[in-house]
Amino acid sequence: VGHPSTKNQKKARLNALRVAQEEYSTIPHSFVFHRGQVGRNVGQLVMDVRRVMEPFTARSLKVRKSNVLKDFVSVAGPLGVTHFVVFSKTPTTVNMRLARLSKGPTMYFKVLKYTLIKDVVSSLKRHRMHQQQFTHHPLLVLNDFGMEGMQVKLMATMFQNMFPTINVHKVNLNVIKRCVLLNYDRVSQEIEFRHYSLKVVPVGMSRGVKKLMQERFPKMSRLEDISELLMKGANLSESEAEQDGEHNITELPQVFSGRGNMCSEQSAVRLTEIGPRMTLKLVKIEEGLGEGNILYHSLVSKSDEELQEMLKKKEVKLKQKEERKKQQEQNIAKKREKREENKKKSLAGMKKKHQQQEEDTDSEVEDPGQHEDLAVADQSDDEAEYYRQAVGEEPDEDMFPTAKRKMSLNKSPRPFKKRKLSTGRESAKMGKKNKGGPKAKHSGKSGDKGQPGEQKQRNQKGSKKFGVKKGEKGLKFKGQKGGAKPAFKKGPGARGVNKT
Repeated sequence: VGHPSTKNQKKARLNALRVAQEEYSTIPHSFVFHRGQVGRNVGQLVMDVRRVMEPFTARSLKVRKSNVLKDFVSVAGPLGVTHFVVFSKTPTTVNMRLARLSKGPTMYFKVLKYTLIKDVVSSLKRHRMHQQQFTHHPLLVLNDFGMEGMQVKLMATMFQNMFPTINVHKVNLNVIKRCVLLNYDRVSQEIEFRHYSLKVVPVGMSRGVKKLMQERFPKMSRLEDISELLMKGANLSESEAEQDGEHNITELPQVFSGRGNMCSEQSAVRLTEIGPRMTLKLVKIEEGLGEGNILYHSLVSKSDEELQEMLKKKEVKLKQKEERKKQQEQNIAKKREKREENKKKSLAGMKKKHQQQEEDTDSEVEDPGQHEDLAVADQSDDEAEYYRQAVGEEPDEDMFPTAKRKMSLNKSPRPFKKRKLSTGRESAKMGKKNKGGPKAKHSGKSGDKGQPGEQKQRNQKGSKKFGVKKGEKGLKFKGQKGGAKPAFKKGPGARGVNKT
């Protein structure tokens, strides 16, 4: 079980975290990506340049075809990204853009030649490249960028701001393991980009002593004494030691990692190229993030009059853009007002409908049987309609009284009218009155009005035949001449009137 951290250790961790956050906000960060179809080799060049810019770059940045430059700009702000390195390819050339966020400038370079890391390493007999070299940013060295010219000064400033600054008095030499060299050629106006691995070895001693100072101890099985190794340098080839001179020998200001590299002692700084290589040529410099005025162009030169004319055209375009923006804002405001107005109307309609529904529910509470009566009346209407289709005649008014009730519910109240008796009932009453008098002669016609007694007898016979008890009256159909017809039998098997 580990010991709990003490109070001083906790304070030291918090202090280190605070310092790291402050340094992170001041150190430049970069995105290295490509736009469009670039091919396998240029894609590998993008990965190699990311390797150079480590650790302050997005090593695993994923780029999709649908991504545009605005997508990268929107993501760069929260992540603290300050520079873009964008590669693109045309059928004839490979191009590279360096952009400073968020106000520019943007520099366009033409990649004349390039060599990948794998090609550089494979060409060396001994290479020094390991993962620990990429835990710290490289040392930037600019050569011959002090000449007159606005474009050269802008290039030097851009390259310097891409890498973290170094305080000479506080820097720790042990963390510097790599070096980036940019050499400007005044004649051809080309920039040579090189990436080296840095190594420091002591000088002023024989090759045998240097061999002893290395990690791998030499074989001494054939030697009788160690003096043979120190004095003669037996079994050592001439190629094992590089020729050091005044160009790479310096006095160390502090102890450097490695055996024999002591403070205030002479040591040699050796560089081993690890790639990639690039030969660049500046094409133009543009204000902003790819959409400003052209500050410099290596192929096109314009007079002052042409520049003034271009500035006027640009001002006109800016004014038109502002007018379009104002018009769009006005249209948006009108649409918003119209939407609010429609919303108010909709709410008012919903409120009115809600009130109407409440009134309907109140009326239903006052007269709960009204809906039941209407439902029964609807059912009676269906039965009357079925009767019309089956018999082919209109039903009697007394057969379906609920249908009539529905009509009375829907209509406004009117004064009551006395109901007239039908022809059959009138004839029956007249027969009762004339029962005691002389009988009329039989003419042989069943529908004759002058024979009420015979009609009554026929009605009684018909009622017996159709299952009506004696003394009951039959049904009277609308438009019937003479007495009432036999009763209509209702039931599941009845489809009409049984006429026999």
